[in-house]
Amino acid sequence: MEQSPALLANDSVPGATVGVLHALGWDVAWIAESSTGIMDEAVLALAAVESRWLFAFDRDYGELAFRRRLPLPPAIVLLGIGHRSTFEPAEWMVRSLASEKAAVGGFFGFDARGLRWRPLPESHG
Repeated sequence: MEQSPALLANDSVPGATVGVLHALGWDVAWIAESSTGIMDEAVLALAAVESRWLFAFDRDYGELAFRRRLPLPPAIVLLGIGHRSTFEPAEWMVRSLASEKAAVGGFFGFDARGLRWRPLPESHG
């Protein structure tokens, strides 16, 4: 991917991770700075309205995207693996977007098995 997409980091993403991405020149809005504690549906809607890729650890976003058919952001990156440092998720995000599958309309799952990708469904909203 040539240019980093604008991101919306859920409040579960460590502040140091957001800081690293900012230092790398990424446009990252962080829920913990603006709307901490809002419901997952509201986070998803905000990412969709602001056209930001959602970056989270919360597996509920898969349920919301694939079963509830809510309005969706351009892409969702879900980190389903425990991290050893607050900087590690930033490394995973960079690796995810370096993948040849990094594109709008994708649901990226990064876990112990590696990076998995599937297309997002069409949203109804």
